[in-house]
Amino acid sequence: MSRRWIQNPNRCADEYLDGIEDFIEFARRHNTGATRIRCPCRRCNNTLWETIENVGFHLVRNGMIETYSIWNFHGEQVDHASSSNAPRVDNVEPIVDPNDQVMGIIQDVFPFASTNINQEGEDDVPTPIDSAEFEQYEKLLKNANQELYPGCESFSVLTAIVELMHGKIKYRMSNLCFDYFLGVFKRMLPTDNCLPKDHKHAQKVLHGLGLGYEKIHACKNNCMLFYKEHETLDTCPICNESRFKMTSQNRTTKIPQKVMHYLPLKPRLQRLYMSTHTATDMRWHKEKRVDDDVMRHPADGEAWKEFDRTFPEFAADPRNVRLGLATDGFNPYGVLNQHHSTWPIFAFPYNLPPWKCMKKEYMMMTVLITEDPGRSIDVYLRPLVDELKDLWTNGVRTYDKSTGRMFTLRAAVMWTVNDFPAYAMVSGWSTKGYMACPVCKEDVTSGWHAGKVCYLGHRRWLPWDHEWREKNKEFDGNTERRLRPREWSGDEILEQLNRLNFAPFGKIVSRTRPSTHLNWTHKPMFFELPYWSKLKLRHNLDVMHVEKNVFNTLVGTILDIEGKTKKTIKARLDLERMGIRRGLWMNRDSDKARRDLAFFSMQPNDKKEFLKFVSSVKFPDGYASNIARCVNVDGGKFTGLKSHDCHVFMQRLLPVDIRHLLLEDVVKPIMLLSRFFSQLTAKTLRRTDMFQLRHDIVQVLCKFEMIFPPAFFTSMMHVMVHLPEETLLAGPVNYRWMYPIERLLRELKKSVRNRAKPEGSIIEAWVQYESLTFCGMSSNAILRDEYVVAQDSLMLYCATHFMLRRAKSNKSAETTRGLLLPHFWFSSFPASLSAITSALSLRRHLSHLSHLPAVTSAASLPSQIRRLSFDSSPADFSLLRPPFPTPEMSDLIRRGRSMMTAPSSDPPAQSASAATALALLDHVVVGPGASKAPASSVSSVAQPASARRRHRPTDTIDTTSTDGTGASGSQPGITTLLYC
Repeated sequence: MSRRWIQNPNRCADEYLDGIEDFIEFARRHNTGATRIRCPCRRCNNTLWETIENVGFHLVRNGMIETYSIWNFHGEQVDHASSSNAPRVDNVEPIVDPNDQVMGIIQDVFPFASTNINQEGEDDVPTPIDSAEFEQYEKLLKNANQELYPGCESFSVLTAIVELMHGKIKYRMSNLCFDYFLGVFKRMLPTDNCLPKDHKHAQKVLHGLGLGYEKIHACKNNCMLFYKEHETLDTCPICNESRFKMTSQNRTTKIPQKVMHYLPLKPRLQRLYMSTHTATDMRWHKEKRVDDDVMRHPADGEAWKEFDRTFPEFAADPRNVRLGLATDGFNPYGVLNQHHSTWPIFAFPYNLPPWKCMKKEYMMMTVLITEDPGRSIDVYLRPLVDELKDLWTNGVRTYDKSTGRMFTLRAAVMWTVNDFPAYAMVSGWSTKGYMACPVCKEDVTSGWHAGKVCYLGHRRWLPWDHEWREKNKEFDGNTERRLRPREWSGDEILEQLNRLNFAPFGKIVSRTRPSTHLNWTHKPMFFELPYWSKLKLRHNLDVMHVEKNVFNTLVGTILDIEGKTKKTIKARLDLERMGIRRGLWMNRDSDKARRDLAFFSMQPNDKKEFLKFVSSVKFPDGYASNIARCVNVDGGKFTGLKSHDCHVFMQRLLPVDIRHLLLEDVVKPIMLLSRFFSQLTAKTLRRTDMFQLRHDIVQVLCKFEMIFPPAFFTSMMHVMVHLPEETLLAGPVNYRWMYPIERLLRELKKSVRNRAKPEGSIIEAWVQYESLTFCGMSSNAILRDEYVVAQDSLMLYCATHFMLRRAKSNKSAETTRGLLLPHFWFSSFPASLSAITSALSLRRHLSHLSHLPAVTSAASLPSQIRRLSFDSSPADFSLLRPPFPTPEMSDLIRRGRSMMTAPSSDPPAQSASAATALALLDHVVVGPGASKAPASSVSSVAQPASARRRHRPTDTIDTTSTDGTGASGSQPGITTLLYC
């Protein structure tokens, strides 16, 4: 008997359903009298015993193990040669039926226990199992199979601990508070319960689900790490500082001077392939991304494509990971007078689709530094760089849950995401002084104006014959004959670095060429990566901080806010020294000098009107914060504006509020600047628009040079000219700015419980969050597997109902007013808003129906669905328990799909098929009391079209309404969901 149906991915196909029936019959025949058999689905994995009926449901829902082609656990005899290929089964027998969700999590963490893992291109070879891992697996399996108390069928020990720990992390409960409630729950339960008594014992149970971290001692002066070849040293070989603190001689343990926490990257990348849905999403950039003129993902950027062309062997496997790295410092105490600073380093995979790429659940902390490392950050990056080099050269063997095979996972860092000060730390290029621009480098135009370094000369980016190049008095007093600054390749930058000698602390000792004027402060360790110099874009300019600094400079100048304005006395004296813009010079009367109000600043009454308008603006909830709280009308200034407030202000409020308060020549470039940031920060970008923005920002900066004094042009004003080019290279900016990182740092700050050891609190909370997030991701995968059959029936219902209405009313699809859905989906199936929305997006799933309605807004959904938040974490899905598919539903899907795949050239035949499928679905989801499709209607599908027109079934449900709403009073159990 052929068993190819096991590899069929379509579990609703006739071949698959018939194969399940054959398997059930085989199991009954070889297990006579048995009520429970091993379940060979992908979740139970022949380790759990289920009733024969439940086994059939599991095989429809989860699918059978693809390698289980010899049914030796169900009575089939095998010889000795083939027995070695049988899947491995653990000997631990379940006490009660455990929660499928927790069992799926365990099998994801330990894939060696779930199926036979094959080497690519070889025969079936079992993966070597580590004894420690196997021991941990048995402990978790025992807790998953052990009932919480005798007779408890809802919770096992592991299920209870996972849900309680999820609540602890989600609501930031302290360990003492958690211990108290855990003791209360233990006293509430029967005396012979197995619930852990405190947080410490609960954490031991979950230890196998986490990934852990390493503690690496560091020199007190940031000279080196006591790592690898220096691991056994007690003193620093560079500064001779002791590794440990001076303590009492009676103390047995030594306390290190400084500790760095390192979280290995390899197991965290491997975990992305332990769940089916994340393993599939990791190939999204190659298999599902649309390659057109629109940029939606970093894979649409030129840097990604150039990397694929340069390293085709890496790009050949879409499972290889492209990483981004980000770092920033924060004060874990939240007190401004504290100088302590904590610096985490995060990695995030760019393989994921846009809706998951920058989510907190997929960000991986790799390093946690206890203080500001400054230029010594390369010392702390060494373990990460070593692991990245190994991932690039050798890779790591990883099990892909979606294919059931092993593969060699490799990884590469595409770029880093930092603010401007951290940019200098990571890249090694100083962002201060005359060569602060990391793109122009030594070819930048800079000068000393008003007591600081300023950056002018943006006419260099204009066409060669542009009229502004000849003007001098309107700009800096000189004509512009130079070309735009050259672009530096990675090899050229590496050659510059090799000409410099660096001390262990990072300072430059000597230059082999004294004539070179380079701005390097230390040699960046990332250049040790073998592919790093080949990348077009290595370090990324953060648009978030650029926009915030530009906003503060612009608004502070036009409002003449003290401390933020750039039209200071020094700036006016600088204009007088340069001999340009006489109207902005100091006005001297006899022995006094005064500065008049500049033409680009608001009058006092206009400034008050501007601030009153801003304080009266109300934004929708969740769109922005209450900016009115940051407005001081009497003081004439803003206080406490956050980065996102500046983002909204720049793009939404500023161009509206200044139109009638400033001169037209000043308003126009400011409005162009607002439009520039609005288009640049969009989630989808067109390359043609980016080329236009590259031209527009040069025009804006040149107009600003004709309006504002040179002191206005800080380094942040200058780097705007490079932002469109970076967007063309790396794709949309929402994958490369600091907003997700800043939000994550805020969460880390909240996790500090022990203020004496803030980094210890952060790292322990993060490891717990990782383990519970993985539980949530696995729960979400189970939800999707259980939901797919129900979703198919929902789509079938919508499609058949739509075709029936269209056939009966004989109207176009655009005139259809309502789409009806059963109450079943709102009472028995709690799904997320995104799940309901994706279920109603019928155009993607039913290509031959081009005018099906879809959800237009969240307000059109029922209240019980709208209550679910858009930003619910994956762990929130662990509480959702969707209904299991019934045999009637499986039969409905099988019969309905055969009707839907029939040729659509005959509309009456299609409507008859729709009527039949609609009646069958109402019988399943509404109940036996609904209208039923007679047997004659089922057989009418095979009749000629003329016969079907004459003998139209009379028992089909009439969904045509006279009021035009699409709701029928004679149709029980149906409610209107939305109107189109």
